[in-house]
Amino acid sequence: MALWAGKIAIVCLFAFVFVWYFGQRVAVVGDSMSPILSNGDVTLVNRIVYDATAPKRGDIIVFQPKGNENSHYYIKRIIGLPGETVQILEGDIYIDGEKLEEDYEVSEISDPGTAVEEITLAGDEFFVLGDDRENSEDSRMPDVGNVRRSYIYGKAWFVVSPWEHFGFVHS
Repeated sequence: MALWAGKIAIVCLFAFVFVWYFGQRVAVVGDSMSPILSNGDVTLVNRIVYDATAPKRGDIIVFQPKGNENSHYYIKRIIGLPGETVQILEGDIYIDGEKLEEDYEVSEISDPGTAVEEITLAGDEFFVLGDDRENSEDSRMPDVGNVRRSYIYGKAWFVVSPWEHFGFVHS
């Protein structure tokens, strides 16, 4: 009987750890990450990945803007990394003066927002954009701004709902 109780306790502990670090659910609000993610998609967030590695350009992250715990979670793609300079000129993104070539589907940028001027990221800041750049509230807007590392909740890695979008998030 004690052996069974021990096995059940281990399974419960494993399930708790798995759900806590890999199974936190966050719903997508809006279509700013279209076509990768759509409004209402429910994603799972990997909360442990950035304890082992640093966030990378192209990662799709979940965060709260300006660390505001009363805000819903935002889901955006990392464009600029700590210490880099980001600027948007004539619809193109420049990182440290070099044009960024992206290998995923995005819409054009007609409004560079605050990135019309060079933005130098601090050692713990990231510049993020939605893939649907015409319909995204992201680092170009003062209400969101640069995302500090401490504001990042984790990396979106899997869509669990609705069924037609079920599968891994392709960054």
